[in-house]
Amino acid sequence: MSRRLLAAVLAVGALLMIFPFVWTFVTSITAGGDVLTTPRLIPEEAGLDGYRKLFEVLPFWRITVNSLVLAVVSTALLLITSSTAAYAFARLDFPGKNVVFVAYLATLMIPMQVLVVPLFIEVRAFDLVDTYASLIVPTIASAFGVFLLRQSVAVLPRELDEAAFVDGAGHIRIFLRITLPLIRPALVTYGLFAFMSSWNAFLWPLVVIRSREFMTLPLGLASLSGEYTVQWNAIMAGSVVSIVPILALYAVAQQHIVQSVAQAGLK
Repeated sequence: MSRRLLAAVLAVGALLMIFPFVWTFVTSITAGGDVLTTPRLIPEEAGLDGYRKLFEVLPFWRITVNSLVLAVVSTALLLITSSTAAYAFARLDFPGKNVVFVAYLATLMIPMQVLVVPLFIEVRAFDLVDTYASLIVPTIASAFGVFLLRQSVAVLPRELDEAAFVDGAGHIRIFLRITLPLIRPALVTYGLFAFMSSWNAFLWPLVVIRSREFMTLPLGLASLSGEYTVQWNAIMAGSVVSIVPILALYAVAQQHIVQSVAQAGLK
């Protein structure tokens, strides 16, 4: 009986979590006038008017490509910087290592809202406002990524490194040939988090982007809701487009995420 009750509770929780996505999709294919009437899970008049309107009022392909390029480049750079720093903190000995690591982690307590003004002043000083560089450069380092990957590197047996040193390998070869393959689940998990963070970023792009040429998906959807407040089907169509890549990426990386969580629970 307890297992049935637990299954029922989990089923209700799953439905509550899925319902907003279902409602978003249903609204995106509902005729504009019907959205403002009695809400229905099965619309009386379904169509793709919302998607057509979305691509008519915005250069949506360009905006989507901007977000995709930004997310891919930012994620790749974050994986490089975070993995190399994690290896250094976990395997190399240098004066003040623990102090530097604690100070680096302390930056996690500083909210992004506090950093917006000094970052903008710095970006403006280098004349990078309204460019791809202004979106990418401030995101190439992450204290959370270093912490997450360092923990994965730290649990690896040091005997692997010692055996590699005996064979004549250096730190670079050990990092590329031994460490990275063994922490692949953690890399995939953090890569997914980094991609989602960049894909959904709104505050920083809102500050540094001025033209539609460099506009990202969250900014495009925000401008759509501000200018066409009654076109809910178009707004929800944009939301569906923004959700699909994240769902696809999670479906591909799900196995690695589960493996990463399982390894984190093993001593």
